[in-house]
Amino acid sequence: MRIFRSFEEAREIKNPVVTTGSFDGVHIGHKTILNRLNILAEKYNGESVLITFDPHPRKVLYPETAGKELKLINSQDEKLRLLEMAGLKNVIIIEFTREFSRITSEEFVRDILHGILNARVVVVGFNHHFGFNKEGDYRQLWSWQEKYNFEAEEIPEQEVQHETVSSTKIRKAISEGYIQRANAYLDHYYMILGSAEKLLNDDVEKLPRFIKMTLTEECKLLPSPGIYAVSVEAGSLYSKGMVIINKRGENNPEVLVEIFDDPSLTGEQTITSLFHKKIHGAINLDDIRSVQKISMAKEEILDLIY
Repeated sequence: MRIFRSFEEAREIKNPVVTTGSFDGVHIGHKTILNRLNILAEKYNGESVLITFDPHPRKVLYPETAGKELKLINSQDEKLRLLEMAGLKNVIIIEFTREFSRITSEEFVRDILHGILNARVVVVGFNHHFGFNKEGDYRQLWSWQEKYNFEAEEIPEQEVQHETVSSTKIRKAISEGYIQRANAYLDHYYMILGSAEKLLNDDVEKLPRFIKMTLTEECKLLPSPGIYAVSVEAGSLYSKGMVIINKRGENNPEVLVEIFDDPSLTGEQTITSLFHKKIHGAINLDDIRSVQKISMAKEEILDLIY
């Protein structure tokens, strides 16, 4: 997957089949759009393209509340990994600014999709809006096809087990600890990607086999406090593991990881935790009984088939 940081860089893309949006979570609805992009790209001898933004628009437009209210399913690094796994060929990451936010829907289509990229097809989800004040929608795209020489296509709402999928439902499932439900909506394992840090001395005495994850996204949505069964990837290592989401005071929860196959793995390196199931609710790490609960949770995780 190629990554571009400006529209000008992306002029080289051949017969672009384009969609746009934040694609937070890269859930089953997003994957339906991405799959359709690739089918159309093959049909027109072109390439699939996602236009997305960094930072998230709400961080720019509503900075006073974004830190508390904005909860993202994926960091940028996690999203790029998932997009590549979904088969996307090109992603254009545009710096989102207040100036960019004032571009109207027709200016976006006329000057960027048509003027710079020369888009062959534009594909959007059933409820997609774009442009200044979210004034643009599929109806407008359809009306501009002949004027700006592209085809427009809308993807209908997706369902999982007769239930509609939305980022709101996924966030609710994750925040309440219903990981298996969230994974069904996502069509992949919910993930946390971060760098590993050694625990402080006091914590090492209580959790000698655990490491602490430092997250790259300050607005990353975390599951409710508790113990989770995970798979852990670190370099070439792939292992069963355990994550403890530990809330301390008013600060963001800590993410503590035990990697079963290599307890010596510590230090500054990137690790990815893929969440399978919640095993136990919140625990108090200052309570000596928590050691027993963690041990019992580990035995249960080792017996799980995944």
